[in-house]
Amino acid sequence: MVRMTREYAELHCLSNFSFQRGASSARELFERALRHGYKALAITDECTLAGIVRAWQASKSTGLPLIVGSEMHIENGPKVVLLVENQAGYEALCKLITVARRRARKGEYRLLREDFEPAPDGLLALWLPDLDGDAQACLAGGRWLRERFAERLWLGVGLHRGPDDEQRL
Repeated sequence: MVRMTREYAELHCLSNFSFQRGASSARELFERALRHGYKALAITDECTLAGIVRAWQASKSTGLPLIVGSEMHIENGPKVVLLVENQAGYEALCKLITVARRRARKGEYRLLREDFEPAPDGLLALWLPDLDGDAQACLAGGRWLRERFAERLWLGVGLHRGPDDEQRL
């Protein structure tokens, strides 16, 4: 069994409810997170909460806390993971998903910058900067997020096990 030496919670995890991106069920994800000594697990499927009921069941069966969230690509803007802090945040996330899905074709979504006016309460934002894109556009996206989320904005960092991981960090 692998044990982490520090407390760790995975805040960006896709399940098999993220079509063609996530492969594991919530049960499998929670069981593995428990084996690795995680303190909590966020299920953050892309623009959906479809897997949250199964994630909640897996959370209850393993005793590992669930953090509810969703990954979102803002049109002409940054990519973020929105994490629910409280009931108001859950309601705000549901509203954002509904608005984004209703304005697009089935199976797609369009989340616009104006959907964040006013800034939603009860959500934390993890900014996932596009390090392969235009640096100025990336920084502008970060500034835009900071204006909306202020102290509730965090920088998402991930280890992708690629040859340039050290350079990216």
